[in-house]
Amino acid sequence: QPLTIVGIAIVWGLVFMAAAYAVGHVSGAHFNPAVTIALAAGRIFPVKHVPMYVMMSQFSGATLASLTLRLLFNDQDRIQATMTQFSDPTTYLQALTWEFVITFILMFTICGVVTDDRADQNLSGIAIGGAFVVNVMIAGPITGASMNPARSLGPAIVTGVYKNIWVYIAAPILGAIAATMVYSVLRVPKLVKSDEKADPVRSQV
Repeated sequence: QPLTIVGIAIVWGLVFMAAAYAVGHVSGAHFNPAVTIALAAGRIFPVKHVPMYVMMSQFSGATLASLTLRLLFNDQDRIQATMTQFSDPTTYLQALTWEFVITFILMFTICGVVTDDRADQNLSGIAIGGAFVVNVMIAGPITGASMNPARSLGPAIVTGVYKNIWVYIAAPILGAIAATMVYSVLRVPKLVKSDEKADPVRSQV
């Protein structure tokens, strides 16, 4: 049965929330190349791990998920419904801006609830899932609300339709990096305790 955009948004948010709590303590719940690249650009995530996360896990996972859906439904038209596309009257500039803005919101939320020591990380999955719900309800009818290059590229590889794919790769990465840079300005530096100042050897351990 059709879900409507509200149903799709809620499902998307709940699925992410469950997955984040399931594997967040294992891998950091990096399901999005834009997030991984942005964290690496902000020196929060090791650059050497980026290729493994992006290519081996995220892009391959999205492609395998799309292949699984194609096997389950065995209907090319239904599989194409998983693609993120925009059409007239939306222009390239508008699509780029939408994807940039909603990815910025998502990444800013991630920075605030996951990477900041002042945040209560027990609620991080709920906060990020909520950001997903809002973004999908607002931008879903316009661009498909990708926010994730892997989420768009996986279905494109399986269907062989790469129309506008560059928008869904460039905009999320730029939006995520911008959010990370902006939040870095707001981040309070860690204060060194007085006993650590007195004992420089201990402070390096």
